[in-house]
Amino acid sequence: MTDAELAAHLAHIAGRLLLEVRDSGLISGKVLGDAGDKTANQFLCHVLRQQRPEDGLLSEEEKDSAERLAKSRVWIVDPVDGTREYGEGRTDWAVHVALAIDGKPEIGAVGLPGLGVVLRSDQPAPLPAAATTPRMVVSRTRPAKEAVAVAELIGAELVPMGSAGAKAMAVVRGEAEIYLHTGGQYEWDSCAPAAVAAAYGLHISRVDGSPLIYNQQDVYMPDLLICRPEWADRVLQIVSQLD
Repeated sequence: MTDAELAAHLAHIAGRLLLEVRDSGLISGKVLGDAGDKTANQFLCHVLRQQRPEDGLLSEEEKDSAERLAKSRVWIVDPVDGTREYGEGRTDWAVHVALAIDGKPEIGAVGLPGLGVVLRSDQPAPLPAAATTPRMVVSRTRPAKEAVAVAELIGAELVPMGSAGAKAMAVVRGEAEIYLHTGGQYEWDSCAPAAVAAAYGLHISRVDGSPLIYNQQDVYMPDLLICRPEWADRVLQIVSQLD
């Protein structure tokens, strides 16, 4: 398999495993989330270590190792992005499998198992037509104040949604035009979505316009902007002027 084929296959199979764990009906709530995280993580990490033994690995559910910092190629995975949504039986959660090369999100697959979809960086499709009134995806529980402020200034409709991957893929799938996030994330939250979004021709950056750089010693990446290119300059300008 190519790297892109491997990423997509892993996202698909991990998603199937997660659905089977949830559909068993034997566990629920936080226990279900924990079981899903551990099951998917074990599968992803074992496969990557066997299939790509020379590459580095960073997973939300694995103890981090400084060995990855010396690697040019590092797989960055989030076994369940949106554990709460997964545990609640919703569809707005995701599986992230990405390969960062020299810090850039080059290859990615984002599985949306609840929708039966895997979006991948090696198979981009044309973007659907944009809505006349822009739509911004935001957290369904704690919308970022910056996103709310930007939405008010550009007349955007707020679309509450669960995981970071689901929100980013909503822009890819033409269900929204802008995903602006502030307030805390980690590399595994955005690497795969960023790789897919970039392949589809979307703008990806930090909220100050600087590039998204991965495989850092500190994996905290508190903000990002994924949006249609025509909105990038305006959103970045507005954010730069907010207090």
